[in-house]
Amino acid sequence: MEKSAKRKIVSSRHLADGEGWEASEFEFGLIIAFNAFSRWMVKCMAAAGHTDMSPLEILVLHNVNHRGRDKRLSDICFLLNIDDTHTVNYALRKLSKAQLIVSEKRGKEVFYSTSGEGASLCEEYRTVRERCLIDGLGRMDISGEELSAIAASLRALSGQYDQASRAASSL
Repeated sequence: MEKSAKRKIVSSRHLADGEGWEASEFEFGLIIAFNAFSRWMVKCMAAAGHTDMSPLEILVLHNVNHRGRDKRLSDICFLLNIDDTHTVNYALRKLSKAQLIVSEKRGKEVFYSTSGEGASLCEEYRTVRERCLIDGLGRMDISGEELSAIAASLRALSGQYDQASRAASSL
């Protein structure tokens, strides 16, 4: 099939006209993947035993639990590539209220870590994830190396989108 005859699967036809239409196809795939991943996180966390968490709260909890090291708000935002610190701060307050994380003030900085309950919830999430997602991925025709390559490409593309957002801000 020649390139011009290829069917374009995009969310916004007006963004897919002319050169670079493949970016619109990628963006549509990203939209679908993002929403599926968000839905998955919420369902997985509910199966793990906590039914009222948003995708951001789940990401923040896992990030705080990551490597068992205390994290500052700025560390969490940097690693998750989130500029809007107040949304992460709100998630931290909700997680603290749910007793899934604890905070400690050191000088002017506040450091966060998972509580015993929060660490246990992350481990239960992992168990559900392995049973429901990882087992299924093993039956797909995609290797761990290929998933790793896709992840590297997504990180590189995120840099392109970050650069484009800076350029758009200067217009």
